[in-house]
Amino acid sequence: MSNRYDSAGYGAQQIGFGERIAVVNVDFQLAFTDPQYPTGKSPHVHTAVENTSTLLKHARQKGLPVASCNVGWCGPEDMGHWKVSSLYDGSFFIGHPSMHLDPRIYEPGYDVVFTKSAPSIFFQTPLVLFLTKQQVDTVIITGCTTSGCVRASINDCFSYGYRTIVPEECVGDQEEGPHNDNLRDVGRRYADVMKLADVIAHIDSLEARPAPAPLAAVSGC
Repeated sequence: MSNRYDSAGYGAQQIGFGERIAVVNVDFQLAFTDPQYPTGKSPHVHTAVENTSTLLKHARQKGLPVASCNVGWCGPEDMGHWKVSSLYDGSFFIGHPSMHLDPRIYEPGYDVVFTKSAPSIFFQTPLVLFLTKQQVDTVIITGCTTSGCVRASINDCFSYGYRTIVPEECVGDQEEGPHNDNLRDVGRRYADVMKLADVIAHIDSLEARPAPAPLAAVSGC
């Protein structure tokens, strides 16, 4: 079967790493990573959390900036018109225990942390200001879910002009089919989708820098 994407030149360009890298973790909160919650039962997401934990150990050793977010709202009145019924059960309302970031990926005192209300980690958040102050030109994106908030974050990362890198083992979804489909699609257009081992190898080759001072920006009601 012919591949019209290939013949049209999609995916032919490699983006590569720039001079200053940051890691951005999208929605690795307990609501998505703890099986007691309806959205937290995906083994695929659980594996992505463990892989991201490994990536972050290497990133923090080199002093790379790290930003993490959760997604949540004060209540139904300030939510978008979501079609996901489990978002309305209270576990995504600010103050609920499931809003806490998974401790495997969060390091207090190092990470910049904030709450977002829309799919993209860039939408109406302090992320761009943080990345600008750190002189970042390359963003490594991890998180969940690949077909939802991760995909939206990749699109915005590209749109803001950052080199966008996605370690494929560090993002997860409710099912692997949409995960694979979306990674293939963004890899044709907006991002370098790479193996975790290759991303870590590049990070390990960098000269260590002082860790950035964190700026906690957690929104509340």
